[in-house]
Amino acid sequence: MKNVAMVVTLASIALSGTLSAASPAGGPPGAEEKTYVSRDQYRVLLGQCRYADTPAMRAECRTRVAQRYAVGRQARVSLDCRTYSSVTVCGELTLSPREQACVRRAVAQGLTARRAEVECYAFY
Repeated sequence: MKNVAMVVTLASIALSGTLSAASPAGGPPGAEEKTYVSRDQYRVLLGQCRYADTPAMRAECRTRVAQRYAVGRQARVSLDCRTYSSVTVCGELTLSPREQACVRRAVAQGLTARRAEVECYAFY
């Protein structure tokens, strides 16, 4: 079932446009200043928080998603989503020092940086 949801997410990413604005005050965006993403993309963004290294990082990830994103009608085509080893993530990942070291080792062994980032985030 997860794989079906991921395929649907990736398909929806390829089909639509977006709306985004920055916060003029430099703080967290307000409701009208959030980046609008599809419901599936929002689920991926929230779901990927479960892979964060510590409980504090998981909570911070969920807060960041709630502050930055809102569900809109269309998928955000420019949202950087990728799937490796059946794990889909979107946007920038906040890696712990342990995960960063894992990425460096994996890249040194020949894995692409994007794939190493996702795999170290999800499985390390």
